[in-house]
Parts: sequence; C-alpha cells; structure tokens
Amino acid sequence: MSYPPRLSHLATRAVVVAKLVPTYAQAHRLDEEEAAQRLSSALSGKLLPALLESAWSAMLGKTKRLTEDGLLEKVATTLSDRPLRPGRVAPMTPSWSAFLVLTDLEAGTASDAARRVMESEEGRRRGNEGLAEAGRFLAAELTRGK
Repeated sequence: MSYPPRLSHLATRAVVVAKLVPTYAQAHRLDEEEAAQRLSSALSGKLLPALLESAWSAMLGKTKRLTEDGLLEKVATTLSDRPLRPGRVAPMTPSWSAFLVLTDLEAGTASDAARRVMESEEGRRRGNEGLAEAGRFLAAELTRGK
C-alpha cells in the first residue's frame, strides 16, 4: 500500500528533516545545522518515500476512528502553525541505530564496513526494522498536534 500524495505535500523533506534533526544530531554528536545538511542529503533519494510509506502505515495502524482524509487533516493541522518545529529526541534502540546507519549510507558518510554490514541479510532485516521504527516516530510527530 502506498501513501497518499497529499502526505508528501504536507511532510516535505524539510519537515521530515526538522522532525529527525534532534535525534540525528544527538546520536552523531553534531550541531543541528550539520545534522540537517546530512539528513537533507540522505532524504533526497529513495529513503524519504520509504520513510513516508512507513509513517503512513504506522498512522493507519494506530487509529480506528479516523479515515485517511481525517488522518491527512490531522497532519495538516499539526503542521499548520510551525511545520519546521523540531521533533523530540527519540530514545536510542538497535532499530534506531540501524536507521541512522541507513541515513549515513544515503548521505555518503558511512564507512565501507557499514555498507557491507547493511548489505547482508541481517543488515537488511535490521534496516527494515529501523525504517519501521523511524516511521512510527515520524507518524507520532506528524499527528501530535491539536
């Protein structure tokens, strides 16, 4: 199942970067400007659609009473006042660590050793778990508003 096009119009790359920057910056011990540049680079390719897909799945699984249009309205309402409001810092888990390695791979800042690990069967499995966890986090950030 694919996410609706309106989600990508609401949760733009800049919005997603803003939500993930505090976690990325803390995990990598970077200032937020450098973290934002790396995340923006990482999310300029196939990672952003995969993350939005994961977030949309998490949103649909979390609600029973809202329709897809209702969910999109909730996201729009949450983002209406301050769309670039930084997200919370997510607690580090093995899944989050795997997602951060995926972002580093996409940004071109990961080592060859990290690339080889993530290309293994176990690495792909961990990467998928990380993407799912980051999607759940993003879903919560996009729907925590009014």
